[in-house]
Amino acid sequence: MLRYTLLRILWLIPIVLVVSFIIYALMDLAPGTVVDSIINEEMTQEEIDQLIARFDLDKPMIYRFGKYMLGLLRGDLGNSQITDMPVWDLYMERFPKTLELAFAGLVLGVGIAIPLGIFAAKHAGTIWDNLTTVLSLFGLSMPGFWLGLLLLIWFSFRLKLFPASYDGTLQSFILPAVTSGFAMMATTVRQTRSSMLEVMKQDYLRTARAKGVSELQVTTKHALRNAWIPVITTIGLTLSRMLAGSAIVEAVYSWPGVGRMMIEAITQRDVTLACGCVILTCIMYVIMLLIVDLLYALVDPRIKSQYAPVRKKRMVTE
Repeated sequence: MLRYTLLRILWLIPIVLVVSFIIYALMDLAPGTVVDSIINEEMTQEEIDQLIARFDLDKPMIYRFGKYMLGLLRGDLGNSQITDMPVWDLYMERFPKTLELAFAGLVLGVGIAIPLGIFAAKHAGTIWDNLTTVLSLFGLSMPGFWLGLLLLIWFSFRLKLFPASYDGTLQSFILPAVTSGFAMMATTVRQTRSSMLEVMKQDYLRTARAKGVSELQVTTKHALRNAWIPVITTIGLTLSRMLAGSAIVEAVYSWPGVGRMMIEAITQRDVTLACGCVILTCIMYVIMLLIVDLLYALVDPRIKSQYAPVRKKRMVTE
């Protein structure tokens, strides 16, 4: 298990290199530079040239990328070209808000999806199963920004129940959490239903019922436990996407998270801040997937035995 974990962490190095080069190249190909966001009408051409030289915009992109990577190897993500503040400090200042929104969506989505998926599987082929399927398809088909705008129109502008943007209150937290949790709920319901349908056909469940085990224990202790692996995969992947791609929800609700900061950095052509945000988000995404893989071993002893040392495996087989 330790060797597998170390190999996954080492794979971060080429991933970070490729991702950082792609975002750096895309930012360079985009029209405009960070100088366009700084200059004003009172600046002279000499002052503008000084800004161009300061950000090395008079040099090739590969030179600027190499200079940035040398700093990254020393653990320095650089300073924002707009605010001149360290990228690490800016990221860590916004990251708790993104984490808060993602886990609120996780609790809301999984709290509804798991019982609903089990209910649909136990009533497969009925009208309740069909309604659950329609609800999950509706959640999968509706983009996050569209759902966010609909909730804003109805609950903020028409009914005036919630504020339209973040103002630090609990009420401003509800609509973003619902928008994030709806996508989590839709994917998890479908996976829970399909996994439970496969498990419920197994013979050991009929044996458990024949021994007098209650239906609740059969469902939760025997069926759900053996259906956890694909469900955990779906939850982990969706949570990773929520942490890495919550920019849409944050932009709709003016949520002060990493996603919104990344959009602002790209709009202002702040290459250092945008690249730093993407790199840190990429690292976080890989770590989240690694945690999901490690959870497999906790849920399923058969997977844990695959990572056991050779001597232990021989002792078990003997």
